[in-house]
Amino acid sequence: MGTRGREIVGMDVDKLIELLNKAFADEWLAYYQYWLGAKVVKGPMKDAVIAELMQHAADELRHADMISLRIIQLGGTPVTTPEGWMKMSNCGYDAPEDPYVEKIVEQNINGERCAISTYQSLLKVTQSADPVTYETIVQILSDEVEHEEDLQALQEDIELMVKARK
Repeated sequence: MGTRGREIVGMDVDKLIELLNKAFADEWLAYYQYWLGAKVVKGPMKDAVIAELMQHAADELRHADMISLRIIQLGGTPVTTPEGWMKMSNCGYDAPEDPYVEKIVEQNINGERCAISTYQSLLKVTQSADPVTYETIVQILSDEVEHEEDLQALQEDIELMVKARK
């Protein structure tokens, strides 16, 4: 990282790198959870759910890229192993063992809620301390809020469809 770029960070850079690595781990696990969920999902509105999950997976991968670039700019190294992702993660990984659409959507809503909380915390610590990281986090948080809304809309549609069949 450039010397001046590191100097403008008004907080412990190593602590910031640690927080970013936790978010980086979350993004990789979210990517895999979405991607695998899209492969195994079953039930009503399966095609719509698959399309949404694949779009979200692509977004999570893009977020991981954004965060890894910032970690490197700050002079750090992104977590390098899946085992490290599991150890560092704020939100963990909820394996899509029950492939039914309602369960898959619910798991991912919970993941998005955790991500929103994580990024809210990162916004608070970077707001006045690191404008570059702050702007990155604002972009990611906007996507995570949209993901939660998208998944809740799917959840509502599935519930209505199931009720209509009864």
